Amino acid sequence: MKKEDTDGLWVVALSECNEVQRRRLSGVKALEIGWGGVSRVCELTGMSYHTVRKGITEIKEKKEPSARLRKEGGGRKKLRDKNPKLKEDIDKIMEGNTAGDPMKTLKWTHKSTYSIAEILKRKGHFISEDTVGRILKEERYSLQTNKKMHEGKSHPDRDEQFRYINSKVEEFFNKNQPVISVDTKKKELVGNFKNTGQVWTKKGQAEHVNAYDFPSFAEGKAVPYGAYDITLNKGFVNVGISYDTAEFAVESIRQWWKQLGKKHYPKAKELLITADCGGSNGYRNRGWKYFLNEFSKETNLKITVLHFPPATSKWNKIEHKLFSFISKNWRGKPLIDYQVIINFIKNTTTKNGLEVFARLDKGKYKKGRKFSDKEMEKINIDHHLFHPEWNYAIKPK
Repeated sequence: MKKEDTDGLWVVALSECNEVQRRRLSGVKALEIGWGGVSRVCELTGMSYHTVRKGITEIKEKKEPSARLRKEGGGRKKLRDKNPKLKEDIDKIMEGNTAGDPMKTLKWTHKSTYSIAEILKRKGHFISEDTVGRILKEERYSLQTNKKMHEGKSHPDRDEQFRYINSKVEEFFNKNQPVISVDTKKKELVGNFKNTGQVWTKKGQAEHVNAYDFPSFAEGKAVPYGAYDITLNKGFVNVGISYDTAEFAVESIRQWWKQLGKKHYPKAKELLITADCGGSNGYRNRGWKYFLNEFSKETNLKITVLHFPPATSKWNKIEHKLFSFISKNWRGKPLIDYQVIINFIKNTTTKNGLEVFARLDKGKYKKGRKFSDKEMEKINIDHHLFHPEWNYAIKPK
C-alpha cells in the first residue's frame, strides 16, 4: 500500500479517537516519522504544533491520561463563532475588494490582512491581521507575491552621492523649501489585460482577462509620472496618454507645483528635485534641462537637481514611498480604462498617512526633439563642484 494511502487511513482512524488519544497518537506518529515529523502530522491532521509536541512529551514521560476529558464543543470559541457579525463584516470588505467597482474607495485602499484588520477594529472588532489571514484561508482565499531584489553594478561614488543628496535634502528641510522625488512609473496598457500580482479571491472565481497583451487590443497606454513631497508625505501623479519625454516630465512637475506645491509652500524661493540618472529626467537629457529652465522662469524658482547614480533607482524615495503602494493597490486587477487608473492612484493610502493626487494629461508630446548648443547656452545653469554632471542648479534670469 502506498504511503499516502496509509496516512489517509491513519487520519480516518484518528478522527474516531477522543482528544487525549488523538494527541498521543499524533505524538507517536511524529516520533515514528522522525525529522520533520511534527510538521507532517500538523499538515495531515490540522492540529497545532503545540498539541502534537504535548502528545510527544506525554508519550516520552509516560504520563497517565487524565480521567476527565473536555466535553464536546469545549475549549476556547473561535472569534467568528462568538461574534457572527465579524464574518458578515469580513464578507462585506472582501466583496468590495473583488466586485470590480473602481468607485469604491475601500476596494483600492485595503487589500492586505493588516488593512482589513484595521477596518474591522474601527468597526469594533478586536482582531489581529494573523486571525484575518486564518479566516480568509478557511474561506478558501489565497494570496501570492513576488519580490524585486537584483541591482546592476555600483558606481564607485555611489555612497558619496547618497551622502551628498542627504545633506542637501537636510539643508532644504531646514530652510523650509520644498523637496520632491520624481520619476516615471512603469507604463501600462489600458484595457482588460492581466496585471501582475494576486489578490484575495474565492477559489475558481479569478477575474478573466484577455489571453494576449497585444497593444492593438488596448484603449491606449498610460504613462504615470510622479512627484513625491518628501516633507509632507504627499504624492502627485500625472497620467499621460502620449510619450514619456522631457517635456512631459517637466509638465508633470509644473502641474504638481500648480496643484500642491504653491499651496503648501507659498514663500518658496527654491525647489530641490531628486531624480534617476536616465530616462525623461536623465542628466544627459538636454530637453530635461531646457524645459526646467522654462519652468524656472515661469515660477521664479531656483531649481536644484540631484541625480542618483546609475543602477540605484530603487533608492529614490518615490519608488518605495509612492509607486510601490500604487502597485500593491492595483495588483492583480485589470486597468480597464483611464478613470480606473486615476481612481486606483487617488485612493492609495498607507498607515503613515500618505495622500495621493492624480490627473489625466491628454497632451501630445513629441519624441526625438533636438536642442541646439545655442539653446542650451541660454540656460542659466550652475554646476556643483561634486559630480557636476549629476548635481546642478537652474536659476531664473
